[in-house]
Amino acid sequence: MGKVLAVCKSEKKGTPKENAGRGEFRVNHGLVGDAHAGDWHRQVSLLSHEKIEAFRARGARIADGAFGENLVVEGIDLGKLPVGAVLECGEAALEITQIGKECRSRCAIFQVMGDCIMPREGVFARVVHGGVIAAGDEIRVREARAGETGRGK
Repeated sequence: MGKVLAVCKSEKKGTPKENAGRGEFRVNHGLVGDAHAGDWHRQVSLLSHEKIEAFRARGARIADGAFGENLVVEGIDLGKLPVGAVLECGEAALEITQIGKECRSRCAIFQVMGDCIMPREGVFARVVHGGVIAAGDEIRVREARAGETGRGK
């Protein structure tokens, strides 16, 4: 079991997300008010707090949401979850659809640090059951559906 530390969103694509503290997650949409929400397989993005902290330890001065993540989660190594795993948080449920993603352009973090963790550590999900998720909420993993695997596309 883990804990949600931040719920981040941005109104425009290409801008850093800011910690809103809580948000409404809608089925087949994602986080209400976030520019990346929509009817596709990457409705919600997540990063493990521990991976962000390791990156900060290398000298990065970044706030939650800087990588474009919607949820910062402590206590779960999200990058190790299989596609198909379901994360449950309160009434909301998110199904992992992709681990990592191809980075087509070098983001501002990469320009400063020479690296970015989102392409290899970012986890993407779709909302399968809506609800509110807030910082401080417990989040747990339910097993993946049989036969499903996959990494960033």
